Amino acid sequence: MIKEKVKQTFDVLNEKGIDAWMIFARESHTMADPAMSLVVGAHCTWESAFIYTQKGDAIAIVGNLDKAAFDDLKHFTKVHSFKEGFRDLLRQVMTELNPQKIAINFSKNDYMSDGLTHGMYLQLMEIFENTPFQNAFVSSEEIVAAVRGRKSPSEIARIKAACELTLAIYDRVTKFARPGHREKDVADFIVEEIRKINVEPAWDVAHCPAVFSGPETAGAHYSPTERIIEPGHIMNIDFGVKLNDYVSDLQRTWYFLKPDEEKAPAPVQKAFDTVKEAIQLAASILKPGIEGWKVDKVARDYIVSQGYAEYPHALGHQVGRSAHDGAGILAPTWERYKQVPYLKVEAGQVYTLEPRVFCPGHGTATMEEIVVVREDGCEFLSNPQVELICIK
Repeated sequence: MIKEKVKQTFDVLNEKGIDAWMIFARESHTMADPAMSLVVGAHCTWESAFIYTQKGDAIAIVGNLDKAAFDDLKHFTKVHSFKEGFRDLLRQVMTELNPQKIAINFSKNDYMSDGLTHGMYLQLMEIFENTPFQNAFVSSEEIVAAVRGRKSPSEIARIKAACELTLAIYDRVTKFARPGHREKDVADFIVEEIRKINVEPAWDVAHCPAVFSGPETAGAHYSPTERIIEPGHIMNIDFGVKLNDYVSDLQRTWYFLKPDEEKAPAPVQKAFDTVKEAIQLAASILKPGIEGWKVDKVARDYIVSQGYAEYPHALGHQVGRSAHDGAGILAPTWERYKQVPYLKVEAGQVYTLEPRVFCPGHGTATMEEIVVVREDGCEFLSNPQVELICIK
């Protein structure tokens, strides 16, 4: 997969008119640039540079004790090493390449393009002071967004497999969960399920899975609590797995019937249906060329039109090697999202669609689906939840 993304990098550099992209890092096991897992594939110890060029060069400059490991990766056309100092070797390599534009990993808009620490940035500026390259540096955000966002068929297949495994676990949750369980009990059940099949959670295990029940729920991004699930409660779960280095990120909604109920009450059913319909409306216009905020607006306006408050977050984010994979986003034009909602959607990108509504007295109804953008629209990689799951 690394070789595939490196080859894609060369094409993107030519498309964007940038001569070289350099990832500059050190002690990356502790302070890893997000792009390293994408196109490097190993960790470095000392100051190291990984340089990709329009001409198809993939060059590593690493400490002498790291050289053998990077030689073994086989996707670098040249691996240089140093013993005493990094500065002169980097300047020599750059002089030989003679790029006019050098993309480096800083960005005000995209956290996945912002892996260069301030200290390393200052060091880089010192290395190239009084050289022809001191004014050649530009942000890599265009490069990272394209290489990370445009998923290949094999990447899409891995995400789809992670979705299928997540949904299979959700089916087991339906058979397990009952009134009287704590949120923690449901979460512990899921953790045990992924332990049995030897996969990892898609994000921090402290809130993957996240389990929310009832009208007093803590909301998103919070660990499962001692709260007891009661009849009349809505329960939603936010969960994903990491499978073959790619992840899923899906949410589902359940309703726990009261003893005298055969189906969910009308307000709960309406909340569920509103979310389901908002997802389908957003999916219907999600295609290459549309700006992300416009997709969010369709879902947001529909939910408000049904009498609910707007959801307090983006409609969707990209998914790949990480649950929040950076760059383009389906979000309102709020300050917190900076310029990213204005980016145009591209074919090959994989997004979540995850609106929510609060149902007074019962809890929050939400689903999170995953879609891939095709040339003429989008395709669901998850089987959308179309019916509210009711548990007696």
